[in-house]
Amino acid sequence: MRPIHIVGGGMAGCEAAWAAASMGVPVVLHEMRPHRGTEAHQTDGLAELVCSNSFRSDDHETNAVGLLHEEMRRLGSIMMAAAGPASVPAGGALAVDRAVFSAAVTRAIAEHPLITLERGEVAGLPPAEWDSVVIATGPLTSEPLAAAIGGLTGETSLAFFDAIAPIVYADSVDLSKAWFQSRYDKGETEAERTAYLNCPMSREQYEGFIDALLAAEVTEFKEWEGTPYFEGCLPIEVMAARGRETLRYGPLKPVGLTNPHQPDVKPHAIVQLRRENRLGTLYNLVGFQTKMKYGAQAAVFAKIPGLENARFARLGGIHRNTFLNAPRLLDGEMRLKADPRLRFAGQITGVEGYVESGAMGILAGRFAAAERLGRPCPPPPAETALGALLGHITGGAEAETFQPMNVNFGLFPPLEEDIRKGRKGKRERARAYTERAKSALAAWIAASEGAASAA
Repeated sequence: MRPIHIVGGGMAGCEAAWAAASMGVPVVLHEMRPHRGTEAHQTDGLAELVCSNSFRSDDHETNAVGLLHEEMRRLGSIMMAAAGPASVPAGGALAVDRAVFSAAVTRAIAEHPLITLERGEVAGLPPAEWDSVVIATGPLTSEPLAAAIGGLTGETSLAFFDAIAPIVYADSVDLSKAWFQSRYDKGETEAERTAYLNCPMSREQYEGFIDALLAAEVTEFKEWEGTPYFEGCLPIEVMAARGRETLRYGPLKPVGLTNPHQPDVKPHAIVQLRRENRLGTLYNLVGFQTKMKYGAQAAVFAKIPGLENARFARLGGIHRNTFLNAPRLLDGEMRLKADPRLRFAGQITGVEGYVESGAMGILAGRFAAAERLGRPCPPPPAETALGALLGHITGGAEAETFQPMNVNFGLFPPLEEDIRKGRKGKRERARAYTERAKSALAAWIAASEGAASAA
C-alpha cells in the first residue's frame, strides 16, 4: 500500500500519523528539525511544546477544551496517551513536563511499525508522486513551503503574532512572600491543590509594576507591520496598554486565593506561576507572554514580590504564526480545493492551541487513511467538539473575517429550547453541551467501526 506523507512533526502531524497508522495505513512522517530549525523550537523532538506546557482545562463535563480532551482519548490520541504519564500538578488543568511528553511521543512514533520518520525539509510543494499528503507544518512553516502554498492558492499570507511566557527556577522564588495554592483549592490531591506559586501585590506594588511594564523597551518587527495579535495569547504589555486595570481582571485577578503570610490582607493583584516540569524545579509565569526585550524583562519582573531575585531558565519572546483562510481554501475533509491530494491539519488551518491542533491532526489522518482504504469516513457530528472545530474551519466561519479560534461552546449548534429552559446556570448549560457531544460521538464511532467492518 502506498504511504500517506505527513509533513511536520508537531502535535497535528504526530496525531495524523498515529491515526492513519492505527487504521493500518503506512505513513512517512517528515520533520525538518534538526536539519533546519525555527525561531521558536529549542529541540529536535517531535511534539515539542513551544509556548506553554498546559493543555488547559481537563474538565470534560463543563468545559469545551476538556470535552475535546475526552473525545481525543476516545479516538486513541497519542497526545493524550503521552500527557498522562508526563503530567505535572496544575489544579484543574492538564499540564505536562515538556521534555517527558516530547520524548514519549517521539518514542511511540519511532517504534510504530507502520510509521517511517524522515528528517529533512520539504522545501516546496510535495512531489507529484506523493498522492496523499497531510501538511501539518504549523504556524512556523518554512519559507519555501509557505511560498509554494501561497502560489498554489493565490492567497496572500495570513498571520498573527504569538508570544511565549518566561520560565523561572523555583529555588529562586522568595517563599517568604510567595505561597503554593491553586485557585479555589481546585484538585483532588494535595499536589493539585498546591500546584501554583502565587505572588501577591499591594495596590502600590501593582501600580509600580504597570508603570514599569508600560515604559519597558519592546521588540518591534517592522517587516511584519500590520500583523495582528491573537486575542487569546496577548503579550502582557499589550493588555496593560488597554487599561491599567486590565491585568487585574485577567491573569492577575486576586480571587480564589488566600495569602498565608498575611491571611487578613486581600492582595490587590496576584501573579501566578505554573509548574513547568515533573521535578518542580521550573515554573512559568501564567499569562505573561511578552515581547519585551530581555534586559527589560528582568527589570520589570523583579518588581513582582517574590521574584526580586528570580533566575530565568528562559525569557519570553514572540514569533509569527501563519494560517490559511481555511473556509475559503479547504473542503469538508480538509483537502485543498486547488489540489485535493493535499490536506492541511493543525494550527495552519486556523485553530489555535495545542489540543485543537492535535484534534485536527486526528481528523486529517482518519480522512486520509479512509480514502486510501476506500472506506467512507463521514465527518464527526457538529454537536461534538471535533465536529464544531472542523465546521468552523471548513465553512462555519466567514471567510472575509476568518481568525484563529480556540474550541468553545459558541462553535457548537445551540441547545434545543427545552434543554436550555431546564438548564438555568452556566455550568448546567455547559454540562448539557458535553452530554450531547459524548452521545453524538459514541454514535459516530459506532457507525464508523461498523462501516470499517463492512468494508
